[in-house]
Amino acid sequence: MAILRFDPFRDPFHEFDRLTSQLRSGTRMPLAMPMDVWKGEKGYVVELDLPGVDPASIELTCERNELTVKAERRPSFEQGDEVVVAERPQGSFTRQLILGDGVDTGNVSAHYADGVMHVTIPVAQTAQPRRIEVAKSDATSARTIDGNVAAEADEGSGQG
Repeated sequence: MAILRFDPFRDPFHEFDRLTSQLRSGTRMPLAMPMDVWKGEKGYVVELDLPGVDPASIELTCERNELTVKAERRPSFEQGDEVVVAERPQGSFTRQLILGDGVDTGNVSAHYADGVMHVTIPVAQTAQPRRIEVAKSDATSARTIDGNVAAEADEGSGQG
């Protein structure tokens, strides 16, 4: 699974302006949707921090091999209020993850609790590792192949 953080062909001028302003100011803007991703027994787990986001504003779509999360955080203050400090990111946020071929996009599940969106992306049944039994074509004996072909050939020929 790859994580798409920057697409230079989508909106290059906006992204370069943001990077330039960060370099000039010496500060780094926090991501609006920080996330953790790990692979567990049942597949991949993605957790995205979305505090203060109305769950009804979250849109999760999976098209081909791209998972897209869109959310909107609206300010609590209203027009006409005197805002003293407004540091929390507001507006619409989007995060995209490029998924590999080995995941089951038809069974992606998600839930939102305590300001965190939990997404589970199961590994496709065909992509899960499985043990394959190797049988000898001679029905009289079965043996395990361990890579030492010369030793097995000597044993099988009766020479010792």
